[in-house]
Amino acid sequence: QVKVEESGGGLVQSGGSLRLSCTAFLLNLENYAVGWFRQAPGKEREAVACISSRDGRTDYVDSVKGRFSVSRDGAESTVYLQMNSLKPEDKAVYYCAADALDWCDGSWSDKYDYWGQGTQVTVSS
Repeated sequence: QVKVEESGGGLVQSGGSLRLSCTAFLLNLENYAVGWFRQAPGKEREAVACISSRDGRTDYVDSVKGRFSVSRDGAESTVYLQMNSLKPEDKAVYYCAADALDWCDGSWSDKYDYWGQGTQVTVSS
């Protein structure tokens, strides 16, 4: 059974950094578009960033531009979300999602087939 999993969450002070990893079992992420989403308590899930399966293009929502960066490690079939200059408002459960269709097309669609269980990111002020 295909499984997608996030790791790397934790507690960090405001201004600090974390790197989240997205890995998959029975799925080569190198061939899939991967999106990162987050959900804060009492709020709807929102898209954060994504990386295209076709050309490696990345996209970010305005609130994280210049602070977050998505990348792939093809050899490890892992997708990373590097988060710098973290703010208390970045606190949320972060999810990665994968799909054979390239949803990293500016639409910020959440129609990804495979989702992880999420990893908690907490930023203290």
